[in-house]
Amino acid sequence: MIITDTFSLRPRYSDVDQMGYVYHANHVSFCHQARTELMRKMNIHDKAVEDKGIMMPVIDFNIKYKNPAFYDDEIFITTTISEMPKTRLKFSFELKDPEGKLLSKAESTVVFVKTETRYPMIVPDFVVDAISKFAVGSL
Repeated sequence: MIITDTFSLRPRYSDVDQMGYVYHANHVSFCHQARTELMRKMNIHDKAVEDKGIMMPVIDFNIKYKNPAFYDDEIFITTTISEMPKTRLKFSFELKDPEGKLLSKAESTVVFVKTETRYPMIVPDFVVDAISKFAVGSL
């Protein structure tokens, strides 16, 4: 099972540092935005999950920077889910410029916790069902 989605954005002036590069921490924010948009397409975005008394904290985030990104240059962020989650939901990201040059690669892992107790839980059935339906529909 592989689910892939591409989201694009243009860095704002406030996203760049003194050197004119997109500030490194903003790559993390861009990945989070792309992850949220993919989840929204599956109807399991943050708000829908939180309305069910569940939160999705990030427990791991790794990134490798390859080339700089610049103000107002379109960035394409490809988000991939390559395995059905059991206790963790893993995402991989590739940020590229319009010519396909790799800007950065990242991986992120979220877990599901009950809002009231903050205790971890297995991935809820509605998440597994949504991912399964989306994976079938995207083939």
